[in-house]
Amino acid sequence: MLDEAENLFTVTDLKQYMYCPRIFYYHACLPQIRPVTYNIHAGINAHEVEEQRAKRRSLRMYGEIDGERSFDVAVQAPTLGLSGHIDEVVDTGAELIPVDYKLANKAAFHFKVQLAAYALLLEATQIVIVRRGFLYLIPLRRAEEVRITPRLRRIVREALEAMHLIQETEHMPGPTEWRRRCSDCEFRRFCNDV
Repeated sequence: MLDEAENLFTVTDLKQYMYCPRIFYYHACLPQIRPVTYNIHAGINAHEVEEQRAKRRSLRMYGEIDGERSFDVAVQAPTLGLSGHIDEVVDTGAELIPVDYKLANKAAFHFKVQLAAYALLLEATQIVIVRRGFLYLIPLRRAEEVRITPRLRRIVREALEAMHLIQETEHMPGPTEWRRRCSDCEFRRFCNDV
């Protein structure tokens, strides 16, 4: 949903759009409808617990890096039309590395796009080039490095353009091509064609 003060989409909106464009549609065009599921609560709780654990953990899982860590870093860039909160940012002095915690067992593509969006936000606000980030998979207690490639950057920008079009026209996009996602979706009962 757009940030009211700045008219910005959130990185979570982008992630939801990448997972299924209809989830974004419901958030942007029908904001009063927001079913809250067990998975939503579980994700929020896991993030809160994981931040406390991360503060006690060393940087070793991210490889041979040393640096200062910041948690729950708020970022926004009107030039991108985007805002968000990064779970963790590691500042090595030579680079900034965003880290996103996930209650998942694999580094799914929509998570990688979300991480790329955080990288673009850091670049816009800190005037640096972000070349990589990490997805920390909570159940596995493992971090996976994600390279911030030109392809991921392009996908973020193209998705933001498509999101603006959906919001402006209020046209419902087609469902995700991965229909297994629909079985657990909080909006399944609204679609009527899946």
